Amino acid sequence: MAINNDGLTKEVNSQTVRLKLVDGSNVTGQINLNRHPMYERVSDIVTQNTEQFLVLFAVSVDTKNTGKVNHKTLLINREHIIWAAPQEIE
Repeated sequence: MAINNDGLTKEVNSQTVRLKLVDGSNVTGQINLNRHPMYERVSDIVTQNTEQFLVLFAVSVDTKNTGKVNHKTLLINREHIIWAAPQEIE
């Protein structure tokens, strides 16, 4: 559960997603499926969502230059995504 700017609570339905970006970075983070109620799957949000940026939280970015860096929240321009895949539950 999260509290938005209006002080109201909203359920978070998170799914782990892995992304590969055009600069070669590998990104792993959580996406809130409830942020876009009309989409039920990660692939729907990545391919059909009209918003330019994808919002991820609890993110780990792995690049050749900096190694692994963690972020609380990260916005990614959807035009920079080469591929996206939901993380399988182990």
